Amino acid sequence: MAEQTALTETGGPPATKPDRAVVRDALGVGVAVGLSGFAFGVTSAGAGLDLLQTCALSLLVFTGASQFALVGALAAGGNPFTAAAGAFFLGTRNAFYGLRLSQLLALPRPVRPLAAHWVIDETAAVSLAQPHRRAARIGFTVTGITLYVLWNLTTLLGALGAEAIGDTDSWGLDAAGPAVFLALLAPMLRTATERAVAGLAVVLGLGFLPVLPAGVPVLVAALAAPAVLWLQGRKTARTDKGAER
Repeated sequence: MAEQTALTETGGPPATKPDRAVVRDALGVGVAVGLSGFAFGVTSAGAGLDLLQTCALSLLVFTGASQFALVGALAAGGNPFTAAAGAFFLGTRNAFYGLRLSQLLALPRPVRPLAAHWVIDETAAVSLAQPHRRAARIGFTVTGITLYVLWNLTTLLGALGAEAIGDTDSWGLDAAGPAVFLALLAPMLRTATERAVAGLAVVLGLGFLPVLPAGVPVLVAALAAPAVLWLQGRKTARTDKGAER
């Protein structure tokens, strides 16, 4: 396959990357994460959703963290509206990915509504890691197709398997969803700020779990991000003032 060169965003010399290397990386991410749909299918069925509802969530929502949050809150007896609100707030991060990817990919207008459905953590990560637009488009497309097909297929298999084995709690499969979510989240925590936000979110979520209705603690945990950023801003301001003296 041909190689494509382009100026980097910093205005530096052209960067190159073979198309086959981009496809290989995208397939690796798509397959690795796509297989996790099995855990979602099992978790959703264990939460009481039927086969059609479980598959519809993967087909129409297609953002793993939000799906796990929704079925987890429902499994804990949470109000459906509260559960949906928690899933919605987790999904809003994809809008910020979309702002960046719209500039990077520069897709034709007729394609954008369809591409928006694939704007998730994995497609954004693969696209933003590429050195030029052609590679970013290939990475986004291959990751999106692979992940969407596999995620929905394994969701179906997981839901069917859960129905076949009966009570998922007796097999310990109710822990599959949180385990997969943590496995996806952990590699993304690269900076001290991100780790601080994650740590505070855990403290808030677990701290309010015994006293708030199911689904509400995850909304409270969302306050971790602005709290950490506010504290960092205060610390930076104090440091700047001290340097001026």
